[in-house]
Amino acid sequence: MKTVWVQNLTNPHAVNLQLGICDNFISRLRGLMFSKKIEKNGGMIFLNSTEDRIHYAIHMFFMNYDLSVIWVDSSGKIVDRILARRWKTIAGPQSPAKYILESHPERFSEFQIGDSLEFHYG
Repeated sequence: MKTVWVQNLTNPHAVNLQLGICDNFISRLRGLMFSKKIEKNGGMIFLNSTEDRIHYAIHMFFMNYDLSVIWVDSSGKIVDRILARRWKTIAGPQSPAKYILESHPERFSEFQIGDSLEFHYG
């Protein structure tokens, strides 16, 4: 699977994340559903072709663990974030976003609305 490193330029104490890339219909449909666990610095990034608010909602059905969910616009700025609870959360961003990051719940406090992120593809 292709991966991307995510660095928080605003918070130098934030741990860099290594995320799997979901860039097609099947990978976006599956995401992390049915997976047993998530690495502390791992997760997924959903790459979308446009910025939108309505079409970039997430759900937590079939999830075995909670997630930090971060919505990012095309300039790399965090526009929204939630701590999503397994089987209980359906949510969308408050502002248009292009990327959705799903990571370990312990990473939630390291990313704030307004932070600037940088992506390193490898």
